[in-house]
Amino acid sequence: MIRISSAQLWVHDQDEAFAFWTQKVGMEVRSDVTVPELGNFRWLTVGPAGQPDIAIALMDIPGPPVMDEQTAGEVRNLMAKGFAGTVFLTTEDCKASYEELKGRGVEFTEPPEERPYGIDAGFRDPSGNSIRLTELRDLNLA
Repeated sequence: MIRISSAQLWVHDQDEAFAFWTQKVGMEVRSDVTVPELGNFRWLTVGPAGQPDIAIALMDIPGPPVMDEQTAGEVRNLMAKGFAGTVFLTTEDCKASYEELKGRGVEFTEPPEERPYGIDAGFRDPSGNSIRLTELRDLNLA
């Protein structure tokens, strides 16, 4: 069986992303390792409490030779527009989670709204990535 273990978001500043995802969103650290042999490459991942097998890699935009400057610029441009990556988070109570995250300083781009699939809200991380927070309705699609 194939399973998802991690997903990746590009970030402008790993320390800022780390603080946002752990202090404001409430994620736990999964790994924070610096590899000197790879030019001090930092593997930084966070994940939701209660889901130890899931992680989000907070990936610094690499320079050459991994990524040329033009491509890095294109990634930064897409991030600024909120189109470089999206994480979909689910919660049992979207409105309560919205209030909790707002209280921690998360700035929402969309308040909770009723949708055909449940209640949905949106925010962006400090790097511009789009994050969806959803209370899913049981649709019985079986």
